[in-house]
Amino acid sequence: MEQPGHLFQGSAGVRFPWHIVAGFGAHLKATKASLVITRNGHTDVVSLDEVDHLILMGGHYLHTSVANTLLRSGKSLSFFEADGEPLGVLRPYGHQGTDAMREAQQAAPIHGYALKIAQGALIHRIRTIEILDQQSDQRILYEGEIDIIRQNLSELQFLVRVDEIRRVHRLVSDMYYEIIARTVPAELGFRRRTSRPYTDVVNSILAVGYGMLFGNACAAAIGADLDPDTGFLHKGRAGLIYDLIEPFKTGMIDLPMLELVRSGLEPRDYECSTGRCILSQDLFSALTQIFHASIRQDILDQQVFVVKEALLNTDEFRVVKC
Repeated sequence: MEQPGHLFQGSAGVRFPWHIVAGFGAHLKATKASLVITRNGHTDVVSLDEVDHLILMGGHYLHTSVANTLLRSGKSLSFFEADGEPLGVLRPYGHQGTDAMREAQQAAPIHGYALKIAQGALIHRIRTIEILDQQSDQRILYEGEIDIIRQNLSELQFLVRVDEIRRVHRLVSDMYYEIIARTVPAELGFRRRTSRPYTDVVNSILAVGYGMLFGNACAAAIGADLDPDTGFLHKGRAGLIYDLIEPFKTGMIDLPMLELVRSGLEPRDYECSTGRCILSQDLFSALTQIFHASIRQDILDQQVFVVKEALLNTDEFRVVKC
């Protein structure tokens, strides 16, 4: 599915368009003025004036004219696996945009960014808990539990050290998953969010959704010349990408997942053992459709734009509303 290049106009008049071609089987060619994308008998023509960075996710047929035209015009071309894992980038000779953005990220005041990301994620999780509590015909909250979460939210702004913000974020995240686990059929074996290898179907489904969300955010971040590994709330490899998706996991992945598993899964949909849980191809295909519909690329793109504007000191950093 082609996702149109997004054109944002910031306070400094800076423009960051990128165009994502996802999935498999598209044929791409280029003229002097246009990018031509053909798939399943349908052709889209995109003006090169609207594309500064072409992003290919999955497997496609690429004519050399595309790379030549883009690079000659000072534009970039990136390649991703279908699941969003970045493979590599082609940039015009002498391109220095990524170096400048990396320096801006490294010089940014980490505390302010980390605080707002943690607050945004916590606000969305409180909202999700409230929605689930209203929908449930039985009690899902223990005495004083939601008060503890709200207190952590109110106290976040007074934490001085980023490590303290990260600690509270982890604590509340653990509480959040334990609460939503109470709304899931007990026979699915989901108690909390765990690390790989996943031994229950709910954690396995979340991994698929979060992976797709990660890939979409990563494509946008690289399209905007941001360094994926320089994060604020999250440290290490792909830290910025985890920052970008953290506030949006609940609405884009968790709620669709809960709707699916509470409607009932068939025994043939998955096979779990003490070692790992394997999803059937039919369930995996269904998840791909569900999360393609729930992941808001426009919101992720706007969040990337906000980060870049803040790093360029042309606007204040915030978490985009959705």
